[in-house]
Amino acid sequence: MFKINLFLVFLAAPFLALFIASRDFVDQGRLLEFPSIVLAQQVETLQEEMDLLQEKVVEMGIIVENQEATFRFQEENLSNLSEVSATQRELSDDIYEERILNMLGPTVATYLSNTSEIKIFQLAELGYRGYIAKIKLFDPSVFQVALAEDTLGKLETTSNAARRKGAILAINGGGFYMENRDGKPYARLIGNTVIDGRLVEPFNGYPGDLFFTGVNRRGQVIGTVPSSEQDIRALDPYQGISFIPVLLKDGKKVEIPDSWKTTNQPRTIIGKYANDDLIMIVIDGRQNDWSIGVTLELLQDKLLELGVKEAYNLDGGGSSAMYFNGQILNKPSDGKERPVANNILIMP
Repeated sequence: MFKINLFLVFLAAPFLALFIASRDFVDQGRLLEFPSIVLAQQVETLQEEMDLLQEKVVEMGIIVENQEATFRFQEENLSNLSEVSATQRELSDDIYEERILNMLGPTVATYLSNTSEIKIFQLAELGYRGYIAKIKLFDPSVFQVALAEDTLGKLETTSNAARRKGAILAINGGGFYMENRDGKPYARLIGNTVIDGRLVEPFNGYPGDLFFTGVNRRGQVIGTVPSSEQDIRALDPYQGISFIPVLLKDGKKVEIPDSWKTTNQPRTIIGKYANDDLIMIVIDGRQNDWSIGVTLELLQDKLLELGVKEAYNLDGGGSSAMYFNGQILNKPSDGKERPVANNILIMP
């Protein structure tokens, strides 16, 4: 019986193996089926994420477009504001200019070029007369300080320096005194003189109360009472000269030395308005039938009345002279021009 059963086992063995193999094949199929389902799910998830990403991209595009539109709107607003600001500034400048011109009175002569605008006014007050030049510098290089004959120690009249250099306007400049050098007269400059940004002599601080004034490289009037060369350099000077005293600073009177306060004399003044326009004034004196001159105290009041914000008293007396367009306008107190050591020129 046992032999029969064993025979049956051997007989069924191939079928049993086939059954087991088929079971394994089904199981393997099921294993293959599972990754396909997972893959399908992953593809579906990826598609959903792609759809979401596309929505985000669209949203971002809308945001960028909105931001660009906002930027363009703000840029247009800024541009409009700039135009309004420029218009208002021009209007303000025009109003200020009109106020100044009303204070100065009728224009007696004018000059206009692409480098400067010059307007000449007569000054006629009780006891003194003179001329005023208001200047807009479009090109600072036309403002020049000229040594007499372009040489230290020499003397030259204002009109001769103007003609020699070809200037349209000129006034006498800084202080000087005469001394002998090698048996010859020598015009010694007082204080400090700058031409084309360079001190023509080493810094001179004596006697300690002399100002330095002129223009910087932007054509703005500058001024200080320097105690060192660094004080002058700090102003970025382009052209400048020295004398005494300062009359106005920041629209206020500066204390004048007692010895300068109450004497009527011919005067030469340089200063500026709040808009950086230059003002040059020459006042005649020592001529009872024409002009006796003016004290510096009275002149301070007049300058404030004219709206001047900063002013410096240049060399006066017989040196005071104003040249414009080929002629001397004022009447120098010596009956003729006095030769001086330097002059301020406005070139065409």
